[in-house]
Amino acid sequence: MTADESPDYNRRKELPAEVPSAPGTPGPETPAGPAGAQPEGKPQLTGRQRLAKGLWPPRVTRPQLIVALLLFVLGLGLAIQVRSNSDSSALRGARQEDLVRILDELDDRTERLEQEKRRLEEQRTGLENSSDQAEEARKQTVERERQLGILAGTVAAQGPGITLTIEDRKGAIEADMLLDAIQELRAAGAEAIQINDVRVVADTYLSDAEGGGVRVDGRKVGEPYLFKVIGKPQDLEPALNIPGGVVQTLEKEQATVTVERSEKIVVDALRPAKRPDYARSSSQ
Repeated sequence: MTADESPDYNRRKELPAEVPSAPGTPGPETPAGPAGAQPEGKPQLTGRQRLAKGLWPPRVTRPQLIVALLLFVLGLGLAIQVRSNSDSSALRGARQEDLVRILDELDDRTERLEQEKRRLEEQRTGLENSSDQAEEARKQTVERERQLGILAGTVAAQGPGITLTIEDRKGAIEADMLLDAIQELRAAGAEAIQINDVRVVADTYLSDAEGGGVRVDGRKVGEPYLFKVIGKPQDLEPALNIPGGVVQTLEKEQATVTVERSEKIVVDALRPAKRPDYARSSSQ
């Protein structure tokens, strides 16, 4: 075998000669390393890290968000419907005796609630009535106190009535004559009487004063004797002017008597209220 016929010689002969690359022309590419190898200088990522990097942050589009919201609403509605169907199915599958018992319990509860409602309404009505009664009792108490104060002479009073003026220049008027006038006025309906500046009450007494004049409850009053009387004028004046009455008796003693009607008489002479030593109210 010759050198020309050698296999190695033939193989070398068939290889093309390398052509030098021109300036600026890229040379043959360097064979790449293993597939997926990271460039030098950067840390290599594991498969799990690359998966997480691809999934986060999520890229949600508007249509996807709308679809998710619709699915949530649909699921919520289905859950509510299933729950309601389960509640009603419990009654639908109950026995007749159980349904009757449930209805009886509901009727009993309704009756108890109605009774409680009626009781509360009656309690409210009672409280309202008691409040009204208390207010009415308070008003009556105040009015009664005012009336008793007028009769006792502890409060001032005013109203229609008459004024009786007696002038005794000769000093012939005695205590019993003025007492007769008071009794005639009371019999005619006098509600409040005042002589000069002394209030006349139920226990008032009159006496003759030394040196002339009259004492009313121990206080001396002189002429002219001025009576202020509250009552119905149409009854008071005729009671004094009857034949043989107070006016004629006083005129026989040469006293001057004047009676005048008035729509407003003010009786403002007051007596101090006396506190009882032993008597107490019996009301609880």
